[in-house]
Amino acid sequence: MDELLERARINRQSLTFKDLQQLVESAGFRLKRVRGSHHVYTREGIVEIINIQPKGKMAKPYQVRQVAGLIDKYGLLKER
Repeated sequence: MDELLERARINRQSLTFKDLQQLVESAGFRLKRVRGSHHVYTREGIVEIINIQPKGKMAKPYQVRQVAGLIDKYGLLKER
């Protein structure tokens, strides 16, 4: 997952929506619900929720930035 996180930091437009979902789940977030195209993820002990939607097959760049920021803020991938 470190490779995916690095790609997210360098080129936010290069991640597919599936890549972003993998990154979110590898950080310990679990899918809480899906409403339409909105995928809502939560993680115990973290107040922020992650709400992501695809743009075609790709992830939205601002959402990639938000996810990478949360992972860095809490050091989530370092614990695994």
